[in-house]
Amino acid sequence: MKADLHVHTNISDGSFGLEEVIDIAIKNGVTHLGITNHDTVKGLGEAVEKGKSAGIRIIPGIEISACDPQSKKKIHILGFNFDLKGINIRKICDVVLQNRHKNSLWQIRQLIKNGYVMDIGNIYARAESSEVIYKQHIMAELIDKNYTDKIYSDLYRRLFKGDGICARDIEYADAYEAVRAIKKDGGIAILAHPGQLDSYSFIEKLVEAGLDGIELYHEDHCEEDHKKVVEYCRKYNLIATGGSDFHGDYGTDINIGQILSPKEFLYVFDSEIIGLGI
Repeated sequence: MKADLHVHTNISDGSFGLEEVIDIAIKNGVTHLGITNHDTVKGLGEAVEKGKSAGIRIIPGIEISACDPQSKKKIHILGFNFDLKGINIRKICDVVLQNRHKNSLWQIRQLIKNGYVMDIGNIYARAESSEVIYKQHIMAELIDKNYTDKIYSDLYRRLFKGDGICARDIEYADAYEAVRAIKKDGGIAILAHPGQLDSYSFIEKLVEAGLDGIELYHEDHCEEDHKKVVEYCRKYNLIATGGSDFHGDYGTDINIGQILSPKEFLYVFDSEIIGLGI
């Protein structure tokens, strides 16, 4: 068995559609594929059915863009195997999606005001499946207009980071409420890439909220991160996951199946039983 439990499609900020993602996964020998689009449960039922037809186990999921409400530090939460209606999840995520779209429109206006040539019709076309504009859609337009040659370029950092003209964060979901919402919808709550966001200090409070596990293997994790995650999993009897965090052309060069989830915990995602620790 090979499980990649962190994959994005064009329903959020990935460049490839569901069928393309499934084809890549099968080609790369993946047997369990976690679809974890940002802040939306859209398309998960379809994904499960298409997976059955293609002979691959789709693990329905989500990646919630959240933060600690006091420090405002970002904390991403992965959810899996919840009720696909996601009633409680949607209560907090729909607001995030609305905020993101409004902010993206503001960023586009900022770019045009500062002399960048943009075709907003092209941007909307890229966001057709997501119905929400992401920074990746904006950067793809800037690539088409020859301002840069890749998404995460120096231009991206100048525009969207620090004091850049597009640097403005939205209000994210409360991370602890995100965990509770996933649990209320019958799902499994996982802390995403704590090494990337340096969110280790929030693990105890997240466990109190109902956290089930931590993402162990991720492109941005080093050996020190692996040791830390294992220690926290042992301390709190948590499961461990892993995945490529695949975004297609909107991400890095990591492909589906290059980073996998530990095999010893896959039973959790098939039987939905929590309990085994590292």
